[in-house]
Amino acid sequence: MEINDQTYAALQQYLQQTFDPRTQKQAEQSLAQVEVQRNFPLLVIKLIGDQSADQTLRFAASVFFKNYVKRHWVPDDENANKIYPEDRAAIKSQIVDLMISVPERLQFQVSEALSIIASSDFPEDWQELLPTLISKFSTTDYQVNNGVLQTAHSIFKPWRSQFRTDTLFMDIKYVLDNFCEPYRQLFATTDKLITDYANDAAALQILSQSLLLLVKIYYDLNCQDLPEFFEDNMGYFMELFHKYLTYNNGLLQSDDEEEAGVLEKVKAGICEIIELYTQRYEEEFKQLPTFFTTVLQLLISTPQEPKYDVLASKALSFLTSVVRLYKHANIYGEENTMKLMCEKIALPNMALRSNDEELFEDDPIEYIRRDLEGSDSDTRRRAAADFVRGLMEHFESQVTSIFLGYIQHYLQQYSVNPEAHWKDKNTAIFLLTAIATKSGTAQHGATVINANIDVVDFFSKYILSDLQSPIASGNPILKVDAIKYLYTFRHQLTKEQLVTVFPLLVEHLKSDSYVVYTYSAVTIERILFIKKGNAMLFTQSDIQPYAETLLELLFKQIEKGQTPEKLAENDYLMRAIMRVIITSRQGMTPYVNVIMSKLTNILAIVSKNPSNPRFNHYVFESIGALIRFICPSSPAAVAEFENLLFGPFQVILAQDIQEFTPYVFQLLAQLLDFHTGTELSAAYIALLDPLLNPALWEYGNIPALVPLVQSYLSRGVDTILARNKLTPILGVFQKLMASRQHDHYGFGILNAIVMNVPLDVISPYLRAIVTYVLTRLQSKTNKKTGLMVHDKFTRGMLVWICLFLALDKQPGGPDVVIEAFDALQPSLFAQMLNLVVLPELQKVAEPKDRKTCAIGLTRLLTQSDKMMAEPYVGLWPTIFTALIKLLELPQDLAGDDLDELYNLDLEESGYQATFAKLATAAPVKEDAFASIPDPTVFLAQGIVSLSQRHPGKVGALAQQSEGANEFLPKYFERANLNMAQLS
Repeated sequence: MEINDQTYAALQQYLQQTFDPRTQKQAEQSLAQVEVQRNFPLLVIKLIGDQSADQTLRFAASVFFKNYVKRHWVPDDENANKIYPEDRAAIKSQIVDLMISVPERLQFQVSEALSIIASSDFPEDWQELLPTLISKFSTTDYQVNNGVLQTAHSIFKPWRSQFRTDTLFMDIKYVLDNFCEPYRQLFATTDKLITDYANDAAALQILSQSLLLLVKIYYDLNCQDLPEFFEDNMGYFMELFHKYLTYNNGLLQSDDEEEAGVLEKVKAGICEIIELYTQRYEEEFKQLPTFFTTVLQLLISTPQEPKYDVLASKALSFLTSVVRLYKHANIYGEENTMKLMCEKIALPNMALRSNDEELFEDDPIEYIRRDLEGSDSDTRRRAAADFVRGLMEHFESQVTSIFLGYIQHYLQQYSVNPEAHWKDKNTAIFLLTAIATKSGTAQHGATVINANIDVVDFFSKYILSDLQSPIASGNPILKVDAIKYLYTFRHQLTKEQLVTVFPLLVEHLKSDSYVVYTYSAVTIERILFIKKGNAMLFTQSDIQPYAETLLELLFKQIEKGQTPEKLAENDYLMRAIMRVIITSRQGMTPYVNVIMSKLTNILAIVSKNPSNPRFNHYVFESIGALIRFICPSSPAAVAEFENLLFGPFQVILAQDIQEFTPYVFQLLAQLLDFHTGTELSAAYIALLDPLLNPALWEYGNIPALVPLVQSYLSRGVDTILARNKLTPILGVFQKLMASRQHDHYGFGILNAIVMNVPLDVISPYLRAIVTYVLTRLQSKTNKKTGLMVHDKFTRGMLVWICLFLALDKQPGGPDVVIEAFDALQPSLFAQMLNLVVLPELQKVAEPKDRKTCAIGLTRLLTQSDKMMAEPYVGLWPTIFTALIKLLELPQDLAGDDLDELYNLDLEESGYQATFAKLATAAPVKEDAFASIPDPTVFLAQGIVSLSQRHPGKVGALAQQSEGANEFLPKYFERANLNMAQLS
């Protein structure tokens, strides 16, 4: 592609068309076609930097460029590098100048692109970056300085979350050696200019942005370890930080009551730095007492407007880190100081404010998320509660006594006039929760309780009445307080107590208050999630009396949404539906048609605009749960589910709704697994060709498509072979082998092939299969050390080899596998044993995979003629030793797969937008070797058989094996065999 007026105009037209839903898809396809051409990224950079171009188009170009770099800078497929080397070099030479020249809104997009490039290339393959940045520093042009600082921050910020490694520390040292002194000089200049221009509003706005970035970079440079430079200059920098922690200038005050101004952000950033120093470098941080006193006074004087919330929470977080250190009790442990902190710091920041009430009414879902999910980590209430818990770590009795006095005062005020003083009860409940909960999580509620507080007694005296009163009576926030108290302390209540209040929670699902019925749904779901030991507290019989009513009320509240976005807004309700289904199990049978009708209707609506990934996930989990529990007991139900789902599924696939296609593939595999025989029905045959289309095998689909292909092979191998579809399936395998990110998924397909396809059909392809695997294996060598890098691919290769050996394909048995490798190079299979099989064998975690490996290696040792001759016989004792070690590894206790569904909790497992695995649709792990219940017995029997074929040889080989004398007699005893049979 040439860079000229025509191509420049075409790029602008494509981007313009992405703004219109009618032309968006076509425009995106056009961009996808041209983005792989030479010079294309340079054309995008030209548009981003074109000051005469439309600002909206420039922003769209910056977002596109960021995503382009994200997609292509680190190629997934080694042979699919979609950015030309010349373009890579040009991007790196232009991006810094671009970054410092564009407006701030565009800078953030470009900086993210630069950060992605730097994380891959810097410093080793982009050595000119840091000198270029430093050379751009100016004593006069702070627009340029801010661009440079933003760029530096985008490069250094990822260090905050990275694990400590030698490579990381080498990169940081390189930066420190070159960047620190120019950074210090710029900080000094900026500080002087802020003083000089104290009355110039325009200049202060730019300089304060520089100050904010300098503070952020200070944290970046100190986040992993305390560098010598900053230790030597700690006095200088801490003096500056103290100055700006107490700095005020009316020209930098924001008029917005909601949005934090730059000065508040600077002070919050300084609080983060001194908290880091308190936690990590406390011995060197001699200024800690001074900062403690300063931050204490800062908090006392900080106004209550929301724009100060981040500063207040960061300041509280710093104080919390100090009060957790008993060695500093002399500065906070004195009685008057303790009372001051409780009265002037904790209590004011725990009070419900008018903006909280407004949020409750005007944006209830945001109110709930802030409160429940930890998205309110920057809110005063949570930070104040953490501060109180920090105080109690060393002064539990003293702090508890102080706050119990306030709690009684607030409750007394409420009792005098409940209508006027409802906020006092709200504060009392929040305060008691804070001092009662010594530790806990959002998922499990309170886990360790303050021994000085009886939370059950408080519930009975002050909370239960709010739950028992009519749902429309009283203040709705106090209703929520009561429900949330139950949510928080659910583990402290007995099952009998929970059973008693459960109907009250169900009743509150009828409330007109969005927050009230949502909290009820959340608490019901969490109660159903409680475990005692390894068993669920609430069982199928416990939920059965309420199941129908629960589902009816939950669906009713969801269906109030008039648009796809509003319908899918409340994922808490959908999660509660999922949990009720999972707990009810087969008890859902009477209602399955009604539930599926509602779920498919919801699916049809949200498909128009999939706006809430969590909600969508719970919809599909609910469908998967119904299939899982209903289909095994009713074969006819499989056809019913297919009739209900194939219509919506076909729409999703036809419209390429990418957010939903992985879910469809998982549910199709689940349904297909319930079929018997080896012939496919017409509906599944119709899907086969589209499923094997290479374009469909993009990143988000691969983890879902592989199990679906496995299901096709296990349930329809005859149809696949009759229609000559094995070659396209192997084409998919080849594509996966070329992918750095997804190569290990290729073994999922290979395993299904060797398990289901006859050997005479596989044989013509074996040479190519092994070649692809070995080609990929070559890329697993560390270029610096020359050693094999073991990862998911090598572990997958191990299990595949062992599975192939274990299946005992006839004619030829295990020797078929050896010959497949040795046909490429003599003794190649011996190399694979030494490089992959033996080093990885002890790392196999899955019990069924361990069994597969044990049986495979047993067949190799006892049924292969090649293993009893050169060059392989020399490896026999080594393999035998490794096999015994595998058999003697501690065995994981495999739980009931169905019981694992109770553990389904996205907050713990981590939701990923790219691919979210459905726990309810996970394939049941069948034991391919169920006919061999005990691998140790199978080994003993194999050894005897081998000894009979090779008398006088096997005993000598076994004696060379470590562990044989100790464990082999035990195996023989289990098999009712005599060691005398071993010769």
